[in-house]
Amino acid sequence: MPTRLLLVRHGQIAANVDARWHGSTDGVLTEQGREEGRRLAAHLARTRPDITAVCTSPLQRARDTAAAIADALGVPLLVEPGLAEYGIGVLENETYEDLAGRHRFFEQAEADLHWAPPGGESLNAVGDRVLAAWWSIAHRHSDPAVVVSHGAAIAIGLAALLDHDPRVWPRYRLRNTSISEIELEPTPRLLAFNLVDHLTQADS
Repeated sequence: MPTRLLLVRHGQIAANVDARWHGSTDGVLTEQGREEGRRLAAHLARTRPDITAVCTSPLQRARDTAAAIADALGVPLLVEPGLAEYGIGVLENETYEDLAGRHRFFEQAEADLHWAPPGGESLNAVGDRVLAAWWSIAHRHSDPAVVVSHGAAIAIGLAALLDHDPRVWPRYRLRNTSISEIELEPTPRLLAFNLVDHLTQADS
């Protein structure tokens, strides 16, 4: 039997606007982020009434996005620690520009899959825990379950699942509240990617 998950990135937070890395750093949705979550929840309630559960990262931005979906569908909301964002320790809250330039973060992470900044995680560790969470959710819930997580975590998971190389995660860039769908079994496949039509649809 196919095992499918709907992967959702959380709604907008201030760090997204400011182009700063918030991995383990928590933060609340902006007003736009809350509206994105509302539109996403209404869209899934209309188009995917077969959803059986909503699983979420423990971080507030994901939990609030997930709660809107679970409420709209009337299904359980479950916290899954393995869905948390890529934590980068002492480099949290740095701008992407400084991470790429002054700190050489992306260069070092790509050069060594086991390298991690002090207090943070490695690319390999993130890929392993995200995939473990996806498989666990898929085995515990009937198709389809919604998985609410984060841009880097989802991208790294997709790179590890589909390319067997978490270093190619930049090819899987995701917009806030985008929907992607994967099939884990019998062979991992990406069925839909970065869908955001619900953000421009008129309210019904």
